[in-house]
Amino acid sequence: MDDRHVRLEQLTQQLGSFMESHIYPFEMEYRHYWQQADNRWSPHPAIEELKQQAKQAGLWNLFLPDEELGAGLTNVEYAPLAEMMGRVLWASEIFNCNAPDTGNMEVLHQYGSDAQKARWLEPLLNGDIRSGFAMTEPDVASSDATNIQCSIVKDGNDYIINGRKWFITGAMNERCELLIVMGKTDPDAPRHTQQSQILVPISTPGVTVVRPLYTLGYDDPPLGHAELAFDNVRVPAENIILGEGRGFEIAQGRLGPGRIHHCMRLIGCAQRALELAIERVEQRTTFGKKLSQHQSVLEDIANSYCEIEQARLLTLKAAQQIDQQGAKAAKDIIAAIKVVVPRMAASVIDKVIQIFGAGGLSED
Repeated sequence: MDDRHVRLEQLTQQLGSFMESHIYPFEMEYRHYWQQADNRWSPHPAIEELKQQAKQAGLWNLFLPDEELGAGLTNVEYAPLAEMMGRVLWASEIFNCNAPDTGNMEVLHQYGSDAQKARWLEPLLNGDIRSGFAMTEPDVASSDATNIQCSIVKDGNDYIINGRKWFITGAMNERCELLIVMGKTDPDAPRHTQQSQILVPISTPGVTVVRPLYTLGYDDPPLGHAELAFDNVRVPAENIILGEGRGFEIAQGRLGPGRIHHCMRLIGCAQRALELAIERVEQRTTFGKKLSQHQSVLEDIANSYCEIEQARLLTLKAAQQIDQQGAKAAKDIIAAIKVVVPRMAASVIDKVIQIFGAGGLSED
């Protein structure tokens, strides 16, 4: 086993131990805190302490392939760590590996100027601030980034931004200081060069947090999903990332590794659900038999195992293709995991809900 494999094995064991010692025991307290918190957009008081412990343990910025700034892992190497963090929905923030900050850090690291990196990347890498990625809009099908309508207009040494964004994850968080905004600088340019991305401090005059949004009844504190209005928001021209017309290119580069991270976290969530179900079927009896002795229950568990393993292997294949050929060459398989993994998780978790009966529909 070479040094790289030894280090990866050590990181995996360290992360697993940290989850066992600090994250799982804290889950119930974390959940209960948000049920009674006066301010839902301020981080739990214990989170910063956990982050410092993770940083001291060397479990910090594991997602970043740059060895000087992160762990220096490939997408394939990082994938199992992302899966482990995904077993608890909020755990990735403890290791500074949470979306949307990871994607924003990758954008700044890969495309930002030296001044942009000094102003924004460093505090993000340190975990001192949080950020949001403002792309999705209420009036257009934003899954196709070329549909974006938010305008970014040059005015002397500034750009003026006008538009409306929604479901902007992280923008409700009190520690969110930066937005990367996707908009159009030239509506008459070729379709994929109309868009640009620009750095907008959330405190800039004209930026308004309209409201927090709910997803299936959840508002996901303390990150939240905000609707934002940009009314004649003026920022310096040097805030443009990479240059006018490069927004779609940046977005595609950002989405490649990000899809791996999201999918592997979701696989970890499904895997944990299955493990809980396996415990459950040995503890509960119906009609005079353990649940594990019912054929339909065994079939559900077996099918769930197969679905998770298939999704995991497909995601690892996508990660390998990104590592070897780049995100653009891997776009088809990246699109495939975006479809397969959420569908798998919904299927597996639904079966686990059924195995838990009424309790599966409760916060327990």
